[in-house]
Amino acid sequence: MTTSSAPSSATSAVASMSQHEQVVFCHDRETGLRAIIGIYSTALGPALGGTRFYPYASEEAALSDMLRLSKGMAYKNAVAGLDLGGGKAVIIGDPATDKTPELLRAYGRFVESLGGRYVTACDVGTYVADMDVVSETTRFATGRSEANGGAGDSSVLTAYGVFQGQRACAQHLWGKPTLEGRTVGIAGVGKVGHILAGHLLEDGAKVVVTDVNQDAVAALRSAHPEVEVVADTAALVRSDIDVYAPCALGGALDEQTVAALQATVVCGGANNQLVTEGPGGTADQLKARGITYAPDFLVNAGGVIQVSDELHGFDFERAKKAATAIFDHTLEVLRTADAHGSTPAAAADHIAEERMAAKAAGGIWLPAR
Repeated sequence: MTTSSAPSSATSAVASMSQHEQVVFCHDRETGLRAIIGIYSTALGPALGGTRFYPYASEEAALSDMLRLSKGMAYKNAVAGLDLGGGKAVIIGDPATDKTPELLRAYGRFVESLGGRYVTACDVGTYVADMDVVSETTRFATGRSEANGGAGDSSVLTAYGVFQGQRACAQHLWGKPTLEGRTVGIAGVGKVGHILAGHLLEDGAKVVVTDVNQDAVAALRSAHPEVEVVADTAALVRSDIDVYAPCALGGALDEQTVAALQATVVCGGANNQLVTEGPGGTADQLKARGITYAPDFLVNAGGVIQVSDELHGFDFERAKKAATAIFDHTLEVLRTADAHGSTPAAAADHIAEERMAAKAAGGIWLPAR
């Protein structure tokens, strides 16, 4: 097992853009493990973020993805009010063919070597069963099965948190924290979208959905026959809806989608919804059209709240109470954006940065001796 703090063939261009506290390249010759663990910030506490197992085309691509994702986790945890920093890990390979228990245990040993500065969880290509294996060699794996002392399926509180975000948008725009009488369009009705639809129907909303997976649509319709279905996402965004909830892949909000969107609110569970960031980007385009955007990394934080509760011995009701606070955090972001004339995305970034900066003077987080 070998560890280095900088890659031998890394791209200095990508690395130089990073403001990360620590980047660790991991290679285990016996299992073939190649992984990168990135800690963006521990100003608020140990860095929590999932492990992505993906067949990256190159080490540079893996590094770039990890740098972006780990920074995003720092902002997500900060704006969610968690006393946790942000980190992320990537394992380079095809999870369908390269994932083995031995490789996952080797990965767990690298996580353990950081002494708790990085706490891992599930992400693309890794699942609850994988975290159970990783936890065999590290104390710092969350997202484990309930049988193994974990939180189980984190989509439960992810969907609940998105619903709280939608309630906050309703309060901010329409004066009442309810979607009753409103129409919500959900793009993607897998685990999160399915559960979200149930919350909305119970609240009195009308729900319209679409998904490329017809089995997912059929499962939702079986549970909730009153749900309406449209052919595709293009049809959904052009529908007469009040709230658009992207709950599938990232990149849901490009220039064409924003131009066609009929909704007044965008609030969904998908990650990385904005195709372009910065001045003139997607957030500005939404604002120019008068559409209220609830930042995805804020409203979908219920999942990380759920798994983070494992660090204290998982208690679902305690985790749900913490996820309920997404309502208040979303209101704060929307009111801050209005007060400063900024986009909600910029306001959320500002709040997260202020919270991290307030604690940064204490230095990096180190395990107790």
